[in-house]
Amino acid sequence: MAGLELTDFHINKFLSPPETEEVVVGEPDGEVSLRCWNASSQVLAVQWFRGELGEIPILLSSDGKLLSDSRFSLVENSTLHISGLRLEDEGHYVCREILAETNHTHRTQLLMAGGPDQMEVSISPTGTLPNGTLYAKRHDVLNFTCSSDTWPDSATKWDFNPLGSAQEPFTEVNSSRSSFVLQNVMPDYQGNYSCLATNLLSQHQKSVIRELLVYYPPPSSPKCRAEASMENSQEVQLLCSWPGGYPSPTLQWIPPEDLVMDSNTTHFANATVVSLQGSRRLWGKDFICRGTALPVLPTQLCFPLVSERPWVISSPMKSCFVGGPAEMSCELIASNPPARITWLRNLSEAEVEIRSGGRFLVSQKDGVSTLAIQNCSTSRDQGYYICKAENPLGLRQVYVHLQVTEPLNVAGIVGSVVVLLLLGVLVFSGILLYLGPQACLKGERGSVENYSLE
Repeated sequence: MAGLELTDFHINKFLSPPETEEVVVGEPDGEVSLRCWNASSQVLAVQWFRGELGEIPILLSSDGKLLSDSRFSLVENSTLHISGLRLEDEGHYVCREILAETNHTHRTQLLMAGGPDQMEVSISPTGTLPNGTLYAKRHDVLNFTCSSDTWPDSATKWDFNPLGSAQEPFTEVNSSRSSFVLQNVMPDYQGNYSCLATNLLSQHQKSVIRELLVYYPPPSSPKCRAEASMENSQEVQLLCSWPGGYPSPTLQWIPPEDLVMDSNTTHFANATVVSLQGSRRLWGKDFICRGTALPVLPTQLCFPLVSERPWVISSPMKSCFVGGPAEMSCELIASNPPARITWLRNLSEAEVEIRSGGRFLVSQKDGVSTLAIQNCSTSRDQGYYICKAENPLGLRQVYVHLQVTEPLNVAGIVGSVVVLLLLGVLVFSGILLYLGPQACLKGERGSVENYSLE
């Protein structure tokens, strides 16, 4: 590996002696070339020394003096080449040019740098998914640690890259080890955490990235129910949902052991739907929805009961006056999946469903369906009505008879009675006037005679 030349900043940083003219960085097992910059065509010989000039023997010389260590060699009779670098090769090297009348020297400092190697990144306490991704629970306290094997020391920097957002600097220290603590971890702390180690001497870098997911359970237990399919009225759908958590839970429907039948299962983000063909074999059967939200949470279950066909009740007779309103209702007291309630007319022609509009209003609340009719008419409205409740397991229907009557004329009746009373008074008065006083005297004489006899 070729040597690395440093800027004035790096030279001053490592406080090389003032007479040092060049600083070269090497790495263990690498190679480096130290040039003797002043070499010219008039030079008689070039000599390389290790340490201070004249204190130690010559390493190499262009006039044929060679070191026994084969790692050292001269290139073009002036450049010192060192291969298989070792930590102990660090130090000062001096080249001397022997000229006819004078000698020139050039000092080079060789610095050895190693790493960063063997980086270790730890985020705890966390779990690990099969793909290596780490996960923690919401509100946990997490310890982040990053270290590397570097010589000399390195700068260690943490960056955070939220999922779907730009990278954010987190913390940086001039040390080969960095650690910090995150309190009360929240879902927005989810993303990629990268630790970057930079050798301050060689500027070589190494990075390790850890993806962290923040898990949290749903706030409640799984919810499940049975309902009729919107596409197929003869099909039962069992729905199981468990929203509000991350990641999406795993939901599985488990049928009763004694029930073997074809089914079609559809999976959504937080729900699972299984479709079954309606049959008497489903009556009273318990199905189980098993949900698993997090690796550290126990499995939770819910049980929707598939019962028998619907059951409805209603008053068999209703009445209204001509021109007035009428209201009929029926109540669904049992049905799972919930039944669809419709109103029909039992006329001689085919049954036709009654829908809201015009004089009719059909409404439903809490299992009670109501049919309201405005402006009752004997010819149009009197007769039997059918309340029908149907789900994939069967149907029930009840009959309601509507009687339309003429309203009572109370004022006419009272007037007739008054007229009759007046006629009676007039007739009685006329009789009295016709008979005259004789009737009164005859009555008095009879009274006197009766008195005398006594």
